[in-house]
Amino acid sequence: MTLKEGQRVKLAADLRLAGAVTLAADSAEEADAVAGSLSLAAGTEGTVERVDEDRNQQQSHEVLEYVRLTSLRDDFGHQMPPGSRQQLEEQIGSLEPAWIAYQERKVRVTVRVRLDNGFVLDDAHEEVFASA
Repeated sequence: MTLKEGQRVKLAADLRLAGAVTLAADSAEEADAVAGSLSLAAGTEGTVERVDEDRNQQQSHEVLEYVRLTSLRDDFGHQMPPGSRQQLEEQIGSLEPAWIAYQERKVRVTVRVRLDNGFVLDDAHEEVFASA
């Protein structure tokens, strides 16, 4: 499921936030834990405030070359001599497995959701939510 800003969602599973729960007003140096964990029940609804996709996927030389050559073919292929176009198609075909592998890699999507109870979950995996 792809989430969008402004979309209403609900938690798809119970969540337990473990670690030190501190007061937001305290600085990091003087923060004392006020609770050991916090649980949120499945079904808790909220609104997506932000969607972040990890676009830091490394593109190999083959992937970059595939993009360049397909763009060249799409823009100028109709003007190319048949032999040159055939050679370009062969080069693109040899790079296609790298392109397909790149496309199949899952992009990590995180979201910031303001829950109706006032809690905010930031950098949460989108899989934690379902449409409300």
